[in-house]
Amino acid sequence: MSEKNFLPICKEDMIERGWDQCDFVLVTADAYVDHHSFGTAIISRVLESAGYKVGIIAQPDWKTTDDFMKLGKPRLAFLVNGGNMDPMVNHYSVSKRMRDKDLYSPGGKMGLRPDRSTIVYCNKIREAYRDVDIVIGGIEASLRRFAHYDYWSNSVRKSILVDSGADLLVYGMSENQIVEVANALNDGLRAKYISFINGTCFLVDDKEYVYDYVEIPSFKEVSEDKIKYAQAFKVQYQEQDPITGKTIIQQHGNKYLVQNKPAMPLTREELDKVYALPYMKTYHPIYEKDGGIPAIEEVKFSIVSSRGCFGSCHFCALTFHQGRIVQSRSEESILQEAEEMTNLPDFKGYIHDVGGPTANFRGPACSKQLKAGVCKHKECLAPTLCKNMDVDHKEYLGVLRKMREIPKVKKVFVRSGLRYDYIMADKDDTFFRELIEHHVSGQLKVAPEHISAKVLKYMGKPAGKTYDRFREKFFKINEQLGKKQYIIPYLMSSHPGSTLDTAIELAEYLRDIHYQPEQVQDFYPTPGTLSTTMFYTGLDPMTMEEVYIPRTKEEKAMQRALLQFSNPKKYDIVYAALVKAGRLDLIGYGPKCLIRPREDRFGRGGHSKGQGQGRNDDRGQAQGNNRGQKSSRNNSGSRKQTSGKSQGHQKGKTVNTNTNRSSSKTSSRPSKKR
Repeated sequence: MSEKNFLPICKEDMIERGWDQCDFVLVTADAYVDHHSFGTAIISRVLESAGYKVGIIAQPDWKTTDDFMKLGKPRLAFLVNGGNMDPMVNHYSVSKRMRDKDLYSPGGKMGLRPDRSTIVYCNKIREAYRDVDIVIGGIEASLRRFAHYDYWSNSVRKSILVDSGADLLVYGMSENQIVEVANALNDGLRAKYISFINGTCFLVDDKEYVYDYVEIPSFKEVSEDKIKYAQAFKVQYQEQDPITGKTIIQQHGNKYLVQNKPAMPLTREELDKVYALPYMKTYHPIYEKDGGIPAIEEVKFSIVSSRGCFGSCHFCALTFHQGRIVQSRSEESILQEAEEMTNLPDFKGYIHDVGGPTANFRGPACSKQLKAGVCKHKECLAPTLCKNMDVDHKEYLGVLRKMREIPKVKKVFVRSGLRYDYIMADKDDTFFRELIEHHVSGQLKVAPEHISAKVLKYMGKPAGKTYDRFREKFFKINEQLGKKQYIIPYLMSSHPGSTLDTAIELAEYLRDIHYQPEQVQDFYPTPGTLSTTMFYTGLDPMTMEEVYIPRTKEEKAMQRALLQFSNPKKYDIVYAALVKAGRLDLIGYGPKCLIRPREDRFGRGGHSKGQGQGRNDDRGQAQGNNRGQKSSRNNSGSRKQTSGKSQGHQKGKTVNTNTNRSSSKTSSRPSKKR
């Protein structure tokens, strides 16, 4: 593939285009992939379409200034992002161990980006060009725009705008505001004086110059007082609406951080234009010698149909980044991309996904959201579905039906997250039936996360029997269709509010449905989530009630092991957990026991009658994912970050299938947050 159609990455590329100087130089912690699942690609192409000259510096060597100077000083500004995935989540598992692969780097190689990439890059740019304007954005900057708890250092850090020394922070998805910023710079305004654009943060010396704002506790206060931290987060959380949100200020030493209200979400027409830009849809040819960029594999034959999520899971950062108002592309835009995809030389007939943060959300939760904004003191789906919610799958189903009819398309899968409670709220089963018949690749992945009402309350997830009714209907429809397909429920251990008792409650539920996950994931505290605030403060910031937090390695290991109680390697820790919880009734030979007595732990057959034995009613052994952010395709996020394989069982045969999870929020596929 010709390098000419990619944006310049070196002086030779600039000369070939006849450029003496770039207007903007975009520095990113990812390799350069010109695909609309990557934030760098979208922002650079949006600026290009607005008439600006943009160059790309991908994964520069941060030990010297050489790479930062290879395109020369930009006419207007450097733009800096930390990549599609938060650099710290990219580097470290929830246990703070270094990961083996960086899926956004050539050949999956680790070590090509620094920790806290945005801060490091800004410091090197300042070293190279002291007086240049710097604008930061992307998932790393967006979720760290206020003083925030940093899990990896176990401390409260200042706003990344302060720590990076940048002049302006653009948060959220940013297409419209980055063009507004570019136009202001082009008109001669310095970045640090751009104070009038929604979806941006800036610093001022005196708050007297800010109007109609709410002030939250200062960096000093929130770093010393957890009650103040929780109070500050509550305001941040409630003001993240483009219609009702207010300007927020927070003192940092002798400066004030000012967050303007969020930018309005894109209209359908605007979103269509963004996805119609001339992306090359692949990585730059310079990476071919290294084996390419692994992250492209999951998105190359997938289509982003929507962004935003009104699910508001408390452990997911989407509320803070993409917002709760769902936006979606038109049917025509989606179908056009699908048809173009079928002409790619390596297309095999399978479209891997059509979705977004939540695939079956296509519009706002209710008609009032675009006029009055989202509710500040109420969530759409938890603890129960709001009576005002518009539940309708017709438009999404219509898109899927037309995609199935495209020549060369053999199968269209839906692998993004689906809200099963939203499906169950639909009185018309047509979508559910056609989803099962045509769009499930053997396994349907959903996220009940837990079954304890106490834990689900703090997760912002629905409690009750909704998931059980969903499972029953799923298997009933499969039986009617003559299919044997499986459900892979994603589960999370050690979330705020989770105790040994609730972990045992979940283990007993798994016993009863005969399901044992191969891996489960501990809650991962990442910036910008309500759950992270609970983890740090021990308080629910919405009510200021105390929340139990499992903090010790021992208890986290116990909670995790209880979800895999039938694994012989977990016996000792499960035994210790049951003894500690006073649940000796679950140690024995009865059908309700989780494990055998210690003296018979390796008894006949290795399993007691009631234990999971590899088979389960959901017919699958899921290998779980590290989930820090809602994973997606628009730099997003996350939600859950790494993927593996699952082993399903069908009539004694083992079936291997991918279980890439579609936060935070959050997989080997790029995240939807940008």
